[in-house]
Amino acid sequence: MSSTRTTPPTATEAVATQKAGRVPHRWRNLVTITGAEVVDNTEAGLLSTLFPSIAAALKLDNGHLGLLSALGKFATIPLGPFWVWIADRFGRKQALVANNIVGAILGIMAGTSQDFVQLLIWNTLLAGVVACGQPITNSVIADSFDDRSRAKATGVYYGILTAVSSFIGPLLALFTGTEDGWRYGMWVIGGICFLSSFLITAFYVDPGVGASERQLADLDQAKRSNRVTVAGVVSLFKVPTFSIMMLSRLLSGHLLITVFGIQFLVTERGFDNAVAATVLIPFGLGYVLVTFASGLAVAWLDKVWPFRGRVTFNMAAQLLFGLAAFFGTQFDYDNIGIYMVFWALFGAFQGMNPPVNRPILMSVVLPELRGQAFAIFLTFFQTIGWAVFSLTAGYLADQLGIEGVFFWVLFVLMMVNGLVLAALYVTYPKDVRRVTEELDARRAVAKGRA
Repeated sequence: MSSTRTTPPTATEAVATQKAGRVPHRWRNLVTITGAEVVDNTEAGLLSTLFPSIAAALKLDNGHLGLLSALGKFATIPLGPFWVWIADRFGRKQALVANNIVGAILGIMAGTSQDFVQLLIWNTLLAGVVACGQPITNSVIADSFDDRSRAKATGVYYGILTAVSSFIGPLLALFTGTEDGWRYGMWVIGGICFLSSFLITAFYVDPGVGASERQLADLDQAKRSNRVTVAGVVSLFKVPTFSIMMLSRLLSGHLLITVFGIQFLVTERGFDNAVAATVLIPFGLGYVLVTFASGLAVAWLDKVWPFRGRVTFNMAAQLLFGLAAFFGTQFDYDNIGIYMVFWALFGAFQGMNPPVNRPILMSVVLPELRGQAFAIFLTFFQTIGWAVFSLTAGYLADQLGIEGVFFWVLFVLMMVNGLVLAALYVTYPKDVRRVTEELDARRAVAKGRA
């Protein structure tokens, strides 16, 4: 969020501001890169859906499923920064095309697996590779839309992404009706990756780093940004807002509802599996609809309540989820319809996050470092958080029951998370001004006014 100007803009600055607010091909690019990440959103759910068929073919058990899921997540930790480095070195378009081609090959190879070891290798690499496009696509959004438009754009991006993935997942599940159906599912994933690489090649036009910043939009690309170094990436942790957001990601216990939610309804509330699974429909609808709506809401808050509007909205997403989790998991209801309402709320409050936390990060990180910042956020801290909650929840559930785990993780921890984010009221405005001042200085040097 840009800080308030103290002097009227010059004619040249006015032109730069206009260019920053209307980056060419921005909406076409947004739709194109959304297609690039559909596989990332679909792959994990597809594995769970196809696993009964895979288990029958390769003689596997639930322990194998846990290992497949966990290693796929952990693979993103080293691969995330690597793919962002590829994007910095060779260009984001080339990196996204290469990422999808590699994903396509890995999907095809996973479908040819003859034993668990082969499947483990190919699926781990597939999951790791396709997840690593998101840091790149988020940096593209930051460079395609100026700060006042990023919440809306991010809401559209994640809303479409989730809606399309929710549609593709059940279609691919139809392959489970045949003995080798899981192989066809993997091959279709590979085909989607190939199609995505073609669409990016044909329709994506990279905006250039810093294209949406009013101070940089009319400058040559070489003058917009500094070279990315290891020291520069490490310096991200010196930005208070960035560090708080990373801590918040570690405290984001709401991820656990997607892992153990159905198991909770079956084992501790007495519903059969088919009935319990119906809560996934309102969960998905709540997520998609509120993601779109949140983008518009945050954009409105930016106008009427600069800086503090985003912080309040971000806190509300955590606190509301915690309250919904308390009333939705700590009381026993006989009607699945009541749980469907709560699962719709869970999806809705999760959907509030992307349109606010992504723009917050974008506005406190310099343009050239945003790709690495999102790699740290999405492929490191998010993965560590998922691993801690998923791998320990099973053990704790044996001691406390899933209801007990949900009390501490979905309610208590989420309330703590919301309170931690209150620190952004102090740090966020300062960090936004710091970025604005740095970009102003770059413009002054480029225009010879230093």
